[in-house]
Amino acid sequence: MAWRRYLVAVLFLLLTGCASRPPLLPSLLTTETAVSKLEIETTPFHPQKKYQCGPAALATLLGHSGVSVTAESLVPLVYLPEKKGSLQIEMVAASRRLGRIPYVIEPDLPTLIGELQAGRPVLVLQNLGLQLWPVWHYAVVIGYSAEADEIILRSGITRREILSTYRFLDTWKRGGHWAMVSLKPGELPAIPEELPYLKAVAAMERLVPIDSLISAYRAALTQWPDSPTALFGLAAALHAKGDLSSAEQNYRYLLSVKPDHIAALNNLADVLADRGCYREALLVIERALRKEPGELRQHLVETGREIMRRKANHPHRQSLCE
Repeated sequence: MAWRRYLVAVLFLLLTGCASRPPLLPSLLTTETAVSKLEIETTPFHPQKKYQCGPAALATLLGHSGVSVTAESLVPLVYLPEKKGSLQIEMVAASRRLGRIPYVIEPDLPTLIGELQAGRPVLVLQNLGLQLWPVWHYAVVIGYSAEADEIILRSGITRREILSTYRFLDTWKRGGHWAMVSLKPGELPAIPEELPYLKAVAAMERLVPIDSLISAYRAALTQWPDSPTALFGLAAALHAKGDLSSAEQNYRYLLSVKPDHIAALNNLADVLADRGCYREALLVIERALRKEPGELRQHLVETGREIMRRKANHPHRQSLCE
């Protein structure tokens, strides 16, 4: 019986240790505008089937973002029968296919709370087991209570699961602190980070309508107006749409910010050629070649040759640019 008494003593120490820990959420919500209790009640609920917390949680997240989808329809996209679960890469890819920007947030509680305060639920990966015997689980955080120091989730077959903040953080930490939100094109995360956001947008370029891409890059430029990556992405999207004037304008502004942007010079020449401005386009290519373009030299040469061929085939279009 000694081992039982020892186990009881250990459990008692653990429980009393937990009970003595100070609440976490009140310390994060100290500003006058902070909301002490928040719950995004409009978040849909999709009860999971066995091993299929991934499709259920993703349907919950996307549903709140305005995507009409069911957990069952997501199974072929994210569920891996051989693993009896879903990997993060499948969750991210499925979100892109359905027209949303999957944005993986910073792995900390203040960022997660910030997204909730912006009105967005947060999909999280938890480990409900131990490090040696993990039990992976996806759930969606929909709210919190600072007074009770609790986190509210849509989880598994439970529409409104309530965990102490400490319990939630333990399971989230064991899950690698991975979490993501679903952004409509044109939305920014609550705490925007330039490089992660633009990477998330660029990954969608072949998957969403061109207008969605334009909205996403324009949103980026409201936050980072001189971002070379956002300016380049917007100009390329406008060119693909056929808005040559706006594409040219954005490439020229980008080159005023970063004159040695070789790819922008190449693409500006393409835009000018599409307008029939062959002479000016070739001057832009010459300008780029003088800047020691390195590995892009051959690409510039090929662009120049193509422009010369087009000029020979349309000798009278140049007059439109004079």
